[in-house]
Amino acid sequence: MQRVAVVDYGSSNLRSVVKAIEHVADASIDVQVVSTPEALLAADRVVFPGQGAIGDCMRHLTERSLVSALQECVRSRPFYGICLGLQSLMTTSDEDGGTACLGMYEGGVKRFRSDAGPDAQGMPRKIPHMGWNEVHWTRDHPVCAGVPSGTRFYFVHSYYVAPADDAIVLGRTDYIDPFAAAIAAGSAFATQFHPEKSAAAGLQLLSNFLRWDGR
Repeated sequence: MQRVAVVDYGSSNLRSVVKAIEHVADASIDVQVVSTPEALLAADRVVFPGQGAIGDCMRHLTERSLVSALQECVRSRPFYGICLGLQSLMTTSDEDGGTACLGMYEGGVKRFRSDAGPDAQGMPRKIPHMGWNEVHWTRDHPVCAGVPSGTRFYFVHSYYVAPADDAIVLGRTDYIDPFAAAIAAGSAFATQFHPEKSAAAGLQLLSNFLRWDGR
C-alpha cells in the first residue's frame, strides 16, 4: 500500500484536493491527511495544497514543527505543491511585508502589477488573477504526460513565483506579465494553478503524479 500524505497545516481547505486524488487513485493508494512531521515523513509521496497568506502559512508550519519535514520531503520523494504550496518553496515572498519561505529554491514571490491597464479585448486585468488560463510547458515531464501545452487550468492568486534559476520553470502563463505557472526540479513538482479545480486536465496531472517515481 502506497501512502499519499496531504499536508494539513491548519488553514488550507483540503476537501477538494483529497477528493480529487481519491478519484484518480486505485486500491493500492491510501490518501491520508497529515499534520505531524512523523506522519509526513512516513508517506511515500506528499501533496502540499495551500491557500491564504504566506505569513500565516509559515507560522502554522513552524508551530506544528512541519518545516524541516516538508523540506526533507521536497528533497527525497515525489512532492506536489499547489498554489501557496508552490510559493512556499521559494526563498522569500513580498507578501505580508516580506516573509521567509521554505527556501528550497532561490527566488522570490512577487505581486502582480496594479498598473497594467486593460487586455487586448479592453477588459480590465483585475487582481487576483482568477479563472481559466493557458499553461505552456517549457519541456516534457512525466507529470504532464497526456496534457498538451496550451491547456487551460484554473487560477486564483495575487502573487506569483520568480525563480532565480529559469531551468526549474516547467510551465508559463501570461497574465499582466508572463509568469512561472509550474516548476519541476528533482522529485518536486508544483503548480500555481489548482489541479483539483481544473476538470479533466487537472485530474490527469494528479493521476500522473500518483504514478511518477520522482525522476
